[in-house]
Amino acid sequence: MRLTIEHHRTKAEVVENIDRSFNDAFQGLEGLPVKIVVKQKTWNGSILTFVLAAKIGLLSNPIKGTIEVTDTDLTIDADLGMLNRLVPEEKAREMLGHKIKGLLN
Repeated sequence: MRLTIEHHRTKAEVVENIDRSFNDAFQGLEGLPVKIVVKQKTWNGSILTFVLAAKIGLLSNPIKGTIEVTDTDLTIDADLGMLNRLVPEEKAREMLGHKIKGLLN
């Protein structure tokens, strides 16, 4: 899944906002039958590499990806794994976009 979101802040402000609020962004995702847990997040300049776990009952599905912040936008690339079978990609893109836009405000 790929999602690009425009922003009107400095790159440093966006990186700081995402870093500070990343864990909270996945709490209480309404409409998803899963619990998302942040397993790892690592910054390399303005690129965040992350690993999440989508937990459904006893099952756990890894979600791996990156968020690249530029001067004008941020691009999220994520491999949803088996979660793609439970949640349509468009729905996941919409929900994630809404959460990330909330981090930028």
